[in-house]
Amino acid sequence: MSIVVFVALLFSPLAGALAFVITSMEYAKHFVDRKKVMKQAWRAALVAFLFFLIVPPLLIWLFLGL
Repeated sequence: MSIVVFVALLFSPLAGALAFVITSMEYAKHFVDRKKVMKQAWRAALVAFLFFLIVPPLLIWLFLGL
């Protein structure tokens, strides 16, 4: 189980950073207000970070019992 937590801790910040970059680039094309773009990008980054931090270890624990 420790390797799963390690991998989750390693890749969840990467997922959050990529979600931030992708969301900010795409929303910048559609919204004029930069503040709104940054708010949405931070929200997407937080959701991606939490998802990849919590869900994979939880699923592995539920289905494999590690």
